[in-house]
Amino acid sequence: MITYETWGKLPSFSEDDGAKGALSVLRWAYEEYGEDIVYACSFGIEGMVLIDLISKVKPDANIVFLDTNLHFKETYDVIAKVKERFPKLRIEMKQPALNLQEQEDAYGPKLWQRNPNACCNIRKVKPLHEALSQGKAWISGLRREQSPTRKNTEFLNQDHKFQSIKVCPLIHWTWKDIWRHVHRENLPYNTLHDQGYSSIGCEMCTLPAQGRDGRWSGTNKTECGLH
Repeated sequence: MITYETWGKLPSFSEDDGAKGALSVLRWAYEEYGEDIVYACSFGIEGMVLIDLISKVKPDANIVFLDTNLHFKETYDVIAKVKERFPKLRIEMKQPALNLQEQEDAYGPKLWQRNPNACCNIRKVKPLHEALSQGKAWISGLRREQSPTRKNTEFLNQDHKFQSIKVCPLIHWTWKDIWRHVHRENLPYNTLHDQGYSSIGCEMCTLPAQGRDGRWSGTNKTECGLH
């Protein structure tokens, strides 16, 4: 088994599987790691594609959603639709150690405005550390096209932040590829995408924009700290 500690020679994957390598990667990942792999899903549009592809490989896969309690209502709505469409998936709504009132008591009001990095660390990074602590690998919906910081992402990545293997099946997919698949398979998706939101995070830190430009607008922050 390829782990963070045994990182070395990596397998090659066929990109002629009808999904630009995504199905080949997912089949290998679930054969390699079994129950020791989890998909960390934000339930954005890439998430809908990955959930559909994962369901074809492992219908009862483990999926974790980092529930900051600050997401849009539309995000929770699409999670409900996914649970109905894919009832065998095991979706965990992972909560941070501090609820919003406890965070305010400890750090003051609206931490996401004053120190978004600290807020993301409390409500996303630490919960994902907990979710991944017992496993060997996790799946992410990163695509090379999304941003300059993601252009060198590989199918398999040695993740130093979480000391895990990060599996990224969609690296070669374009924005058009994603939407073609969603419409072809009639998949549920977050209706905020129809209102100009490309990348959807917490309600307090997301504006309508192309790519990831709507995330933490007005700051130099571009990532929540998971990648």
